[in-house]
Amino acid sequence: MKVTCLGTGSPEPSLRRASSGYLLEVEDNKILIDCGGGVFGRLLDYGLFPSQLTHLIFSHLHSDHMLDYPRLIHAIWDANKILPKIYGPEPLNLINEKIFGSEGMLSFDLTARTKLQASQEVWIARGGKIPRPWPNPIIKEINNNWIYKIGNLKIQSCSVPHAEPFLNCLGFRFDFNDKSFVFSGDSGLCKELELLCENADLLIHWCYRMSHEKKFPKITKKSPSADQIAKMAQRANVKQLLLTHMRSHMDTEENHLQMSKELKNNFSGISRIAEDLMEINLT
Repeated sequence: MKVTCLGTGSPEPSLRRASSGYLLEVEDNKILIDCGGGVFGRLLDYGLFPSQLTHLIFSHLHSDHMLDYPRLIHAIWDANKILPKIYGPEPLNLINEKIFGSEGMLSFDLTARTKLQASQEVWIARGGKIPRPWPNPIIKEINNNWIYKIGNLKIQSCSVPHAEPFLNCLGFRFDFNDKSFVFSGDSGLCKELELLCENADLLIHWCYRMSHEKKFPKITKKSPSADQIAKMAQRANVKQLLLTHMRSHMDTEENHLQMSKELKNNFSGISRIAEDLMEINLT
């Protein structure tokens, strides 16, 4: 089981970090978790074509977790390749319709690409047939009780506190043979996620603020700092911890040193700050 961090940033513009996106490779499966802005390019940087993805899973539907979704699906469709299976919380089907539907964001583009004779010639050259269908990804909306098996891989979800009641937000655990990986999504501390993390080999957890940043109580409550995340990971007996979702002001040498110190002081396992294209092999 291999995890690659494709996007470790926030909605803020950054040359260092794309928005949220993680690739999980297990057996013949290539599973993309979230597809935020810049993740499409990072996938290519890693050396993988979008059409090689077998599954796409969304933790929640904030823009920085799904802005590259239209580009990803459109690119696979335009190349006449098989779309991945897609999973995410509601209203993912409605969002997809507003992008690829008959009156969706890309309806003018799709009309041109399917009706223009020159575009039809390109489509036929790629092995397609006329009439050319529009993108029609198969989507399954999931909730906090989702359990899914792909071969020897088991996936479980739980609800996490973040943007409720406006968005349903999920954390995930992936178990393959005797190895496990937990992705928090954007999560405040909660019993459900801590239980999901129990004895995990790897936890990737969002960290949206420094420990001294407490000016905004609502943000503080739902945005644990490095020391709080480290303590939770220690209680759950996690083996390796990565902090992700770094905001631009957090990416200074001083702040990285502070977060690294808080991790080491409160967590006995391996701990790091995630970076784009960082690879973790769980063997």
